[in-house]
Amino acid sequence: MKKDTTNDMTVGSPVSLIIKFMIPMCLGNLFQQFYNIADSIVAGKFIGVNALAAIGSTGSLMFFVTGWLNGLSSGFAILVAQWFGAKKYDRMRHYVAMSIYLMVAFAVTMTIGFEIANRPIMHLMNYSEEIMPDVTSYMGIIYAGLIVTAAYNALAAFLRALGDSKSPLYFLIISAAINVLLDIVFIIYVGMGVEGCAYATVIAQAISAILCLIYIVKKFPILHLKKENFTVSFQELGKLLALGIPMALQFSITAIGVIVVQGAINVYGENYMAGFSAAGKLQNIFSTVFVAFGATIATYVGQNRGAGKMDRVKQGVRCTQLMIFVYSIFAMLILYFLGRHMALLFIDASETQVLDVAETYFHTVFWCYPFLGSIFLYRNALQGLGYGLVPMVGGIFELVARTGIIMLVAGHTSFAGVCLADPAAWISALIPLIPYYIYKMRKWGKQSKVKMTAN
Repeated sequence: MKKDTTNDMTVGSPVSLIIKFMIPMCLGNLFQQFYNIADSIVAGKFIGVNALAAIGSTGSLMFFVTGWLNGLSSGFAILVAQWFGAKKYDRMRHYVAMSIYLMVAFAVTMTIGFEIANRPIMHLMNYSEEIMPDVTSYMGIIYAGLIVTAAYNALAAFLRALGDSKSPLYFLIISAAINVLLDIVFIIYVGMGVEGCAYATVIAQAISAILCLIYIVKKFPILHLKKENFTVSFQELGKLLALGIPMALQFSITAIGVIVVQGAINVYGENYMAGFSAAGKLQNIFSTVFVAFGATIATYVGQNRGAGKMDRVKQGVRCTQLMIFVYSIFAMLILYFLGRHMALLFIDASETQVLDVAETYFHTVFWCYPFLGSIFLYRNALQGLGYGLVPMVGGIFELVARTGIIMLVAGHTSFAGVCLADPAAWISALIPLIPYYIYKMRKWGKQSKVKMTAN
């Protein structure tokens, strides 16, 4: 029998386990982001500011679409992690099979729906007619490739649920390199414009999905599915949706808020769109560490919850909170003092107004990064415990706060006022998350004491 490369996170030092799992996750997220970043760099350098504005400003919409698929796969993987932690492997494989059914159904439905609604969505986001053709062409190709995006997200989520965060990283490194190569070929040598960026992204994502599948077939016999695993169980489909839908909605609700902000930014013109886009991409690079900690804690908590080791859950969350705080200080200092210079990665030095916009954003939001990091910690900890509703409520709080700020300041104040929407959203998202986590852990502690007394 082939050797499994799983990682049991129910034993050993929580700090060591979390760091070892988090680092590949972080690097993997960076390379996944690199798809859109590479598109923006090549477009900004070789096509122009309008192309950067067109591709860069789709980041919020990309987050909305791919975030839904990522949320679904992450939610489904929680149950996979729990049954893996409980050592019930047949149940685990059945949940994997049911997850595949659901991911295919959602990907196909989303592709059809978004292709139909492509141009109306762009009009709602206040895109000018000058860049409308580029934006609609780019997103139309991205929508057509959602099935491969769903495939990679699902397969990578299954691997991470079993404690393997390194393999998806390797596949993303390969596909990211291919994406850059194809960007250069399609844009510089073939002259395809922004459409070339989109085709490069979809092809690269397809390659990462194929590599993931091949690796599972060769190295993970524990995930080899049999015909009986695909027997439809509406009860188990319901359990998957009960976790997957709230997580998907959480991503999408957050994305809607970002889209609202993007719509307000678009009114200011292409220079503000380009500057905001560059700042957002840099911030996303730094916040990748937060995302990785969140995904790590979801797997860690899921496995330990399945094993009934709640003391390890609390210990892991405490350690992760400290690590997030330390990293937040680092990110604050770097982006406050060096953010403008780092934006030169996307923008020519002669575009001083665009650089001013990026700098203004960082100087407005930098102080709130500890709150941003904590969102990922407590949201994913609750999801790992099997509670999907409250994290979604946190997303609603985030949306209301972000939209409220935009309604108050858009068109009535400077660009910096619009930027305040992000700190308001990050702080608001924590209002239901932290109290609910504390409540649940205290409740579990009381139950444990009662059991010990009874024994």
